[in-house]
Amino acid sequence: MHRRQFLATSAAASAALVAPRALRAAAAPARIPIGFLGVTYSHGPAKLDLALKSPDWEFIGACDPTPAGRAICEKAGAKMISQDELFARARVVAVESEIRDHAAHALLALRAGKHVHLEKPTAATLADARAVFALAREKNLLVQGGFMWRYHPGFRAIFEAARAGWLGDIYLVRGFVSNNLTADRRKEWAEFPGGSMFELGSHLIDASVRLLGKPKAITPFLARHSATADALRDNNLAVLDYDRARAVIFNTALQAGGAPQRSFEVLGTKGTATLTPIEPGKLTFDLTAAAGPYKKGAQEVPLPAYKRYVDDLIELAAVVRGEKKLTVPLEEEFLVAETVLRASGMA
Repeated sequence: MHRRQFLATSAAASAALVAPRALRAAAAPARIPIGFLGVTYSHGPAKLDLALKSPDWEFIGACDPTPAGRAICEKAGAKMISQDELFARARVVAVESEIRDHAAHALLALRAGKHVHLEKPTAATLADARAVFALAREKNLLVQGGFMWRYHPGFRAIFEAARAGWLGDIYLVRGFVSNNLTADRRKEWAEFPGGSMFELGSHLIDASVRLLGKPKAITPFLARHSATADALRDNNLAVLDYDRARAVIFNTALQAGGAPQRSFEVLGTKGTATLTPIEPGKLTFDLTAAAGPYKKGAQEVPLPAYKRYVDDLIELAAVVRGEKKLTVPLEEEFLVAETVLRASGMA
């Protein structure tokens, strides 16, 4: 082979090897810069870890000058940055600070022109919630609420069945969520009049509102039944009334024993869907007639494994890239925030 032919052949072979790699690199979506404003909320460390490891996100850093925040970042190996650097470099800001700061931190990020993943509860007052969503609408920015079961496959299957009409007309939703709150955390949760309904019951209020829409009336029943000398409302009930349906959410922070009792049940004129326990998910349908992929009668529905927060961040990245829309739009996100406050006796 002449030298010229050899060089040409070698170049072609090299190009053939490089081209697939180049195409794969070009096809891979660009990582989105994300930073954290606060990391001390109980869900914050797990989301911080996901952002550090996810191929969707370029982790810029975390801004949290508190001793607890510094300790969390040090343990995670997360870079700490100033607020100015956070807003200069991040495209998305995850607000994982303490509840009292959620709305204020979301407003700071929105004013800086950033999309926001906003930990629940969204705000401690209705005025603050209105301000957050008004500013997001004005600036055409995203706000994704941080409710831990929104992307749970059991809830998704129930929502699909309800919206397709497979359960008939929904007339009752029953939710139960409990824990045995330790003494050192009772003071933290007692900061707000809604107590454990505001902090924990909000997850099932979120699901109920997204399933049934805006209630015509909301009645909270909040009580402190512990012998502990504090102000925490720890044994609670909220009733959401609709024209032809009712949602009843039970919440307690007093449960003794092992795994907390957590369940969600939807009753309709053509059948019932029951998710109990929620984690690990066990879903059953009991239908009067075959519908969709389900047969008549009682049956357990296999569910894929679920890890909290993973699909939240996957969807948010896809929405920022313009590939889809958020599961929960701004108007519905505000309705959830408003209902959580009203069901917690705080609006």
